Parts: sequence; C-alpha cells; structure tokens
Amino acid sequence: MTLEACAALVERGDPDRFAATMASPPPARARLFPLYAFNLEAARAPWLTKEPMIAEMRLQFWRDAVEEAAEGRARAHEVAAPLAEVIRVARLPVPVLDRVVEARRWDIYREPFADEAAFAAHLDATAGGLMWLSGLALGAAPDHEAALRAIGWASGLVAWLRAVPELEARGRLPLPDGRREAVAALARRGLTLLNEGRAARLPAGLRPAILPAWQTGALLRLAAAEPGRVADGTLHLSEFSRRGRLLWSAATGRI
Repeated sequence: MTLEACAALVERGDPDRFAATMASPPPARARLFPLYAFNLEAARAPWLTKEPMIAEMRLQFWRDAVEEAAEGRARAHEVAAPLAEVIRVARLPVPVLDRVVEARRWDIYREPFADEAAFAAHLDATAGGLMWLSGLALGAAPDHEAALRAIGWASGLVAWLRAVPELEARGRLPLPDGRREAVAALARRGLTLLNEGRAARLPAGLRPAILPAWQTGALLRLAAAEPGRVADGTLHLSEFSRRGRLLWSAATGRI
C-alpha cells in the first residue's frame, strides 16, 4: 500500500505517463501516481474477464472504494489506500472519480458508440476527467477546469487512436466513423481543443498535470495528415523525437 506500488503499476501499464510523471517534482508524483494507478485499474477491469457480471463487479469495487475514501475510509489495497489519501487531502470530487470508472462499462460490451457525441462524452469522462482530477490534486481552481479537460480530451483521443487496432482485434467498434477522412477530422478537432487548453496559460504548479500530453500535438498532426496510420497501428513518434519532446516540455512547461 505504497506510492512505489502505484508507480510500478503505472510504469508497466502506461510507460509514457510514467515518464512524464518521473519528470515532475516529487511532491507532484505523490499526488499523481495514485490517480494514474486508479485510472489503470479501472481501465483494465473490463478486460480481465469475459464474464460481464464479473467485470461489472470489478468496476463496482472501484466505485465503492472512491465513495468510502470520501467518507474517510480506505480499503487495504495497494492502489485504493494511496488513492484514498489523495482524495482526502485534495478533496477530490466523488462524481468526477465515479464517472472515470462508470465510463469503462463501455469496454465490457460490444455495442458501438451511438454517435460522435457519445464518443466525445466518453473521452471527456475518462481522459478529460482524469486530467481535471490531476489538476485538482495539484491545486487547480474551478476556472482551470475547461482548459484541463480540453487538454485531457485531446491526449485521450491520441491514446484511443493508438488503441484502435487492438480494440478492433478484440471485436470492438472503437470509432463512430472509421473512414480516413473522419479520422483526420477527429484529429483536427483534438488539435483545436488542445490549442484552446494551451491558450489558457495555466499556472506553473499545474504543469505536472498536463505534462503527459507532451506528444499530443505532434501525434494529432500526424493523424490529421496521415489518418491511415491509425488503422495500421503506426501512429507514433521516433524514440529520438519522443524523448526530445519530453525533455523540452519538462524544461519549459509547454506541451
């Protein structure tokens, strides 16, 4: 039930986010690693079993853990206990945490998104909600929410586009419209939101919350220009570019 356990989970399950968090000051890591580990646990819960009822129970565990943490109780779990401490200290809102988990029910079943609005709402609840929670854990004010959610949505879109081949291999229909022109338009929408978030000029103390989006702009531009990379599973930067962008973003606070 330590911060190290949360960090190790993030390192295994989300190495890019781990790298960004390790490039942040230690006090920020202490707040962010439990949130990111919680996000991973919720995200993988539907994929650990083929039985929908069991998957629902796994998600319910996290919904209950969040509610109990808000009431001052912590479960004896390597992620739930550190998460409860962050929820208590930062006074994180239960409804936002709950939506992060509840949205993962989509992964249990095989129904496609009803339309683009449903897809957008899913990204806002998951990636947008996580970045807003990360900001709150670092002292964000209410007027920072729109910018943090916009950046989170854009970075979540990148993660989703990169996961499309795997989701399709698992029998899911991950995009409302998988045509190349639709994918390019979606990437451009992500870029618009990313630029709106950037324009907000968030306080320096929130930089660790947005640092995981260090690749987002470059990858969305790539997806807009070459949407076929999404289906091909080649939406990624070179290792040199990836590392260089992280160092630049960590040094400048810009994404």
